[in-house]
Amino acid sequence: MVKRYIKPSWFFARIFNRIALATGAVKSEPLTVTRRRSKVPQTIPMTPVDVDDVKYLVSVRGETDWVKNVRANPHVKLTKSDTTDYVATEMPVEARKPILEAYKATASKATARLFRQLPEDADHPVFALTRLHN
Repeated sequence: MVKRYIKPSWFFARIFNRIALATGAVKSEPLTVTRRRSKVPQTIPMTPVDVDDVKYLVSVRGETDWVKNVRANPHVKLTKSDTTDYVATEMPVEARKPILEAYKATASKATARLFRQLPEDADHPVFALTRLHN
């Protein structure tokens, strides 16, 4: 299986992500993961999807750095009005279809284009989030 990845444009990575983090654009929430090499936090805008009372993270761009970071350290944080700690568990490819369909149903045109570029369920890592109780 070939791992696929769509690199974001300079504008998307440097400008749009900052705006999304600051404003919550496109229903995004800041996702903070620990970088696997430097161990420093990485924060990116993420739009989680809820399916059957479970919150999921979907990588629309494929094998991204945040995906690799979560695989190395599954402890993540989502910040909306407050910060919630989770443990992320990667879903097997055969379990992704209903989650990806739910995500696509609310996705923007730009996100729909990414799904057309990476059409297979295996192209999109999906993580179930289990809330940690502090």
